[in-house]
Amino acid sequence: MQALARILDRNFVDPILGLIFPGIGDLAGSLLGLYAVSLALRRRMSPVVIARMLLNLAADALLGAIPLFGDLFDFGFRAHERNARLLAERAEHGGRATARDWLLVAGAAILFVGSLALAAYALIALLRAIF
Repeated sequence: MQALARILDRNFVDPILGLIFPGIGDLAGSLLGLYAVSLALRRRMSPVVIARMLLNLAADALLGAIPLFGDLFDFGFRAHERNARLLAERAEHGGRATARDWLLVAGAAILFVGSLALAAYALIALLRAIF
């Protein structure tokens, strides 16, 4: 896993893919990153650790797809190295999640629910303005 993370992040394969093939390259990088997630699943890591790994890949794909800003973000974020580090660190503790893992996943869930609520509010406001 470390070798794949090194190739994708340190050798800048993931950011270059996103730069050359906007959107598609970012998606391809995230699909390659699912290998680390599959290792975590096989090692029976905590679902919270797996969710955190998926959040890293999602942030890399979503923010990386933004023209120019996303390409710069990809050079610094290094989602694959983050996931390799999570995999190695949590394997030492039997795959259990730390308090930081729980906080990050809970924060992401709250942001997600908040964004859904904001979108619903905006839709209702738009429909009221139209009708």
